[in-house]
Amino acid sequence: MGGTMTAEAQSEASQLRRANPRWPVPPPDGYTVDDFFTLDDLPPHTELIDGSLVFVSPQREFHTLAMYLLEQGLRQHVPNGLRVRREMAVVLSKRNVPEPDLLVVTASADGNQRTTRYEAADVLLAVEVVSPDSEDRDRDTKPHKYAAAGIKHFWLVEMTGENDRPMVITYELDPVNKTYVSTGVHHDRLKLSAPYDIDIDLTAIDEL
Repeated sequence: MGGTMTAEAQSEASQLRRANPRWPVPPPDGYTVDDFFTLDDLPPHTELIDGSLVFVSPQREFHTLAMYLLEQGLRQHVPNGLRVRREMAVVLSKRNVPEPDLLVVTASADGNQRTTRYEAADVLLAVEVVSPDSEDRDRDTKPHKYAAAGIKHFWLVEMTGENDRPMVITYELDPVNKTYVSTGVHHDRLKLSAPYDIDIDLTAIDEL
């Protein structure tokens, strides 16, 4: 038999939910960068997009292999003044802290083993491997935010073909309009001169 909860009981229950939330309860205007980096017990690879927390679902094997292949290729000829990093937070604005799958950052910004984030100005290249649960974010939301923040190069990696190999679409920033312009679609081989000399055999994913 049901009953009516009194105002006092409702207030007490509300206080308990606030004191012990199952999930973090965002403020009315959403989380800021400062909030984000002080939240405890967030799942690994949580991102902050437009003030909201975005949690990452389990990834396909393709995601892991594509990241590994591209990371190794980026490291092969990386200049002394740059560093290749994976899955590190990048502060784009007050309420946006995505975590690109791969990054190329300046060596001067790399800090030390305790580094937890980079600023957008530190990033030369951001790479996103598209996942089924984040297609819109990877293809639309994040590229727009990376461009607006001034990151010069962006790669979008898709799984294509009968062999489920990576297709890499490369972009370069139009600094006037703060938008990305496509510089190529790469299926079997990724050979570029920017952001530095890069030559990656994309078919090598079959051997990983």
